[in-house]
Amino acid sequence: MKIKNIFFPFTLILVSICIMSCSATKENLTYFKNIDELAGDGGIGSNDYTVKVVPDDELKIVITSQIQEATAPYNLPLANYATATDLSSKGNPAIQTYIVNKDGCITMPILGTVKVAGKTTDEISKEIKALVEKDVKDPYVTVAFCGFRVNVLGEVQKPGAKVVTKERYSILDALADAEDLTEYGKRENVLLIREIDGVKKQIRLNLNDAKLLESPYFYLQQNDVVYVEPNKIKKDNSKYNQNNAFKMSVVSTVVSAASVIASLVIALTVK
Repeated sequence: MKIKNIFFPFTLILVSICIMSCSATKENLTYFKNIDELAGDGGIGSNDYTVKVVPDDELKIVITSQIQEATAPYNLPLANYATATDLSSKGNPAIQTYIVNKDGCITMPILGTVKVAGKTTDEISKEIKALVEKDVKDPYVTVAFCGFRVNVLGEVQKPGAKVVTKERYSILDALADAEDLTEYGKRENVLLIREIDGVKKQIRLNLNDAKLLESPYFYLQQNDVVYVEPNKIKKDNSKYNQNNAFKMSVVSTVVSAASVIASLVIALTVK
């Protein structure tokens, strides 16, 4: 009975530590822990998600009107793309696209060189419409991205390049496409690398803080890199595994050497 009384407090302490440990683990895996505080005053503010065109972007531009013959010359001709293995094969006709050159321009039929870098698709659409309607009544212009890349690396379930086909693409979209962080990802210190005016900037994002939803970096842009660092547990496990691998390698080498020596000794003894 006395033994039970002695061990009972220790048992309670161990159970308490386990519960606290589990709670801490769950707490660290939570996104936007303070979102109720942020939304308590009537909601979360909006931020700008518009993507501006940069060199190497691929754009699809279509110009139409009620009289299609009038706007047809302003469009690139449809193209039949042959496969790489059979140049004689032809696919379905497809609309050709524009690649923005290093000067931030594209060359369009009739209109010639048009500056597009630093502008949104809506701004480009309005400018082209203004040029076309000098000769064509009520033209309709659509400008769209053909897709851009965002790279998601580090402690996520499926790292790699994500092809974005829409302009409204957030850090949460990128993590969803990567099938979320692993349990070893540092949610409070996600690194975003973005090129701004030719200079690569490093921005730290805290997924635990709901203020990220109002951050100017919440929505991603072309060629952004999102890197999720491993937490201390993953780093310690990695060091432990490396040390164990090294020890096993040494032991294996020693055993192999001993085996060779033993075989030589046996061979000499037999002779």
